[in-house]
Amino acid sequence: MSEFEIVLTRTAPPAVTLTPAAARRLNAIAAAEGRPLMLRVAVDGGGCSGFQYRFDLVTTVEPDDLRVERDGASALVDSVSLDLLIGSEIDFADELAAAEFRVRNPNAKSSCGCGVSFSI
Repeated sequence: MSEFEIVLTRTAPPAVTLTPAAARRLNAIAAAEGRPLMLRVAVDGGGCSGFQYRFDLVTTVEPDDLRVERDGASALVDSVSLDLLIGSEIDFADELAAAEFRVRNPNAKSSCGCGVSFSI
């Protein structure tokens, strides 16, 4: 009889993810601009619920950034904002009322009607 050991490894889920729709939109914007661009997602104090999301298109990565990649597209989150975005999903919605990047944040306890600001 031989003995064997079963080792289970568990990997942690990614801190932040990028949806296929967000990756497609980022790739389309970069192609239209003719240069590589990344989406910086940050959390600032303010808004009607206490915190608000800020989206910027950038070309450089800062040393403390978390880089999230999907299908050739990249999003960046700074270390301060990351604490408030753990487990979040960055998406792009193209609807009749608006075409915009959005964050689905499981840490948000409430958000304003437009979805731009949230509270923890």
